Amino acid sequence: MVAPVLEITHVFCCPNRVRGALSWSSGPGGLLAFGTSCSVVLYDPKKRVVITNLNGHTARVNCIQWICKQDGSSTELVSGGSDNQVIHWEIENDQLLKAVHLQGHEGPVYAVHALYQRRASDIGLHTLIVSAASDSTVRIWSKKGAEVTCIQTLNFGNGFTLALCLSYLPNTDVPILACGDDDCKIHLFVQRDDQFQKVLFLCGHEDWIRGVEWATFGRDLFLASCSQDCLIRIWKLYIKSTSSETQDDDNIKLKENTFTIENEMCAVTLETVLAGHENWVNAVHWQPSFYEDGVLQQPMRLLSASMDKTMILWAPDEESGVWLEQVRVGEVGGNTLGFYDCQFNEDGSMIIAHAFHGALHLWKQNAANPREWTPEIVISGHFDGVQDLMWDPEGEFIITVGTDQTTRLFAPWKRKDQSQVTWHEIARPQIHGYDLKCLAMISRFQFVSGADEKVLRVFSAPRNFVENFCAITGQSLNLVLCTQDGDLPEGATVPALGLSNKAVFQGDIASQPSDEEELLTGTSFDYQPVAFHPSILTEPPTEDHLLQNTLWPEVQKLYGHGYEIFCVACSNSKALLASACKVGNFTFSFYLFTCYLNPQALASCGDGGRTLCERPLGLVFSESCFLSFISLLSLKSLHHQSQKCPLPLDKSSFLSLLTLSCPIPRKPLICFLS
Repeated sequence: MVAPVLEITHVFCCPNRVRGALSWSSGPGGLLAFGTSCSVVLYDPKKRVVITNLNGHTARVNCIQWICKQDGSSTELVSGGSDNQVIHWEIENDQLLKAVHLQGHEGPVYAVHALYQRRASDIGLHTLIVSAASDSTVRIWSKKGAEVTCIQTLNFGNGFTLALCLSYLPNTDVPILACGDDDCKIHLFVQRDDQFQKVLFLCGHEDWIRGVEWATFGRDLFLASCSQDCLIRIWKLYIKSTSSETQDDDNIKLKENTFTIENEMCAVTLETVLAGHENWVNAVHWQPSFYEDGVLQQPMRLLSASMDKTMILWAPDEESGVWLEQVRVGEVGGNTLGFYDCQFNEDGSMIIAHAFHGALHLWKQNAANPREWTPEIVISGHFDGVQDLMWDPEGEFIITVGTDQTTRLFAPWKRKDQSQVTWHEIARPQIHGYDLKCLAMISRFQFVSGADEKVLRVFSAPRNFVENFCAITGQSLNLVLCTQDGDLPEGATVPALGLSNKAVFQGDIASQPSDEEELLTGTSFDYQPVAFHPSILTEPPTEDHLLQNTLWPEVQKLYGHGYEIFCVACSNSKALLASACKVGNFTFSFYLFTCYLNPQALASCGDGGRTLCERPLGLVFSESCFLSFISLLSLKSLHHQSQKCPLPLDKSSFLSLLTLSCPIPRKPLICFLS
């Protein structure tokens, strides 16, 4: 008998909440690489699917960098993690070919960069890799084939290198390394006799350096740097000619920092200072170079990301040469705290930002109007641990909860007249203030969730979600609506300083003033509690829409627990609901409640309503309405019909399964364990 074949249809994930955990390859059909938990994910933004996962780190992945070849393509990348190691990955046909581990750091690695190097003594190419860690060192590695050697360690004493970048001096094969430190300086190192020597440092920033990146323009090398002082500085490195050294010019000039390498005088000057952000600037990236008619072209466009929730595209004016802001994009609304990183795609027609809460924001340039950028669909998922998952009873979508304090709903996107089906996040029914722990489906469009609080909350889908769900998944709206309550709210919103999603009805939307009326009659102190605006979608929503317009109204709270809830289960008949909460000594109470708007306790049982249990795991209802409670270690009897089924795990612990008899009552009941 042939075993059934299982294949992954979609992966839901997002980058780790650290700077540098995102990199976009510059070759044709460039893949987006980012770290999610302990894995490196390769994502195709055009196909909107995850190509593969690279597993090798044993702790969080903090930084990733594609290694660019001379023709612009990329088949290798490096990553650093909190497991103190750097991994070099080699990709072939979108699959992992080889992984080489570089070990030596004594702290988490937070910055990596690499380039290909050709040595005079060797025929083949070497890969020069640099990595910075919290052990206050920068390690320089040389890789040829499967052999990796740490050729040098730069010690920064009590300081930390937060960003670094490698390049070559203009018209030479001499590598130059820029390190941005917490001393507000950029340290430059040049390789001489296989050893990097410090040649100078650049002063100007007034706070920690968060990003540095080189780019070659003709015979000059430009360095972009960003800092927590909200400024971006662009430095110019060039080779000084002999004639310019002997000239006696009385004109005012910018201060030059000079050093000598291979009998050539190199000078570094400040080209410009870009002031447009209002908070920390976390990343700067040049548009990737490309070949045109056999000549390498480097567009003079710079992208920056800041904690002020904006990403700015900078370019010099064609006439004056002054660097100006060309495009500004970003996110609006609450529950957002700015951007960690940004990237260009291979031709500069798409830009992506990595937000503080893990979300990705993708914009695409309008070919007809280059100054117009529109949001695009991109992968999304929980940015922290996923605690529970439930299928819709009809098998059309899934709902998940996590310790990122969100509930997310994923469904397939079925295009008309196309066979391609991809899964996407289409709603975020709950954005909570506590870590969410458990979830149970009560009906197709109704669920109950529990968090690190004492209350279970019941949510019901609004009309706008049902309409968009049918439009995206290709289902009949009339068929779905006929099974729902006729008086569905349009949507939901969260009041100021509140945790409950308040229903928004058609009358609430109609009573909202228009933008012009609000400007004429409103004051800056007026607060409009209704932030929901209904919209009909034909494709999955973008991140800004998920944050604002996909909440589900909360229809009921279920009380009874005295401590934080950790698991909940619903019977197959949808007549019973069971839940459990934490207690200091892991004790639980058993209650029965009516399922009306005002639940009332009907009964309790056990030794004073309590029993001892260690390390509880979850609750499960059987088809015959028996309730099973699973925990680690021992579990005392809670009911006279309970049974123990120990399953050995190791010498000190075992699984214990408790089964409770729960006959279906005439009226719906809710069963609590607390």
